[in-house]
Amino acid sequence: MASFNRVVLLGNVTRDPELRYIASGTAVTDIGLAVNDRRKTATGEWVEETTFVDVTLWGRTAEVAGEYVTKGSPILIEGRLKLDTWEKDGKKNSKLRVVGERMQLLGGRGEGGPRGEGRPAKARAAGGRGTAPGGDDFPQSEPDYDGPQSGGSVGADDDIPF
Repeated sequence: MASFNRVVLLGNVTRDPELRYIASGTAVTDIGLAVNDRRKTATGEWVEETTFVDVTLWGRTAEVAGEYVTKGSPILIEGRLKLDTWEKDGKKNSKLRVVGERMQLLGGRGEGGPRGEGRPAKARAAGGRGTAPGGDDFPQSEPDYDGPQSGGSVGADDDIPF
């Protein structure tokens, strides 16, 4: 039987990430993510339900999160589910978490950034890509769309069927 383990979550960070390094020198950080779901009950009443998810980030992604993500930051995480099991005081415990393999910062200008200071000037000038202090590129939010540029025709509005 085939299996598929992918998770995509969009939510707000519940606490400031604490970056640490394991013995091999690899960066790791754990973040909490609050994901909201709004649905209508059988009586027609809207209810909002929040799910809290623990996410572990590794390597460069963990370093970027440690520098640019703060409590309340909206982010998108793509990764996989992992079940941790351990025994404490003779009792077996388990916890399901997400191992984040990709992170997208979603805050606009003035949101997020290095501890709430907005995106770095170099990131703004690059139109959505920034350079971390170590010199490595990392993705920021998508550049603002200014509409079709001159010199190319995307099509006339009359061609749109709606």
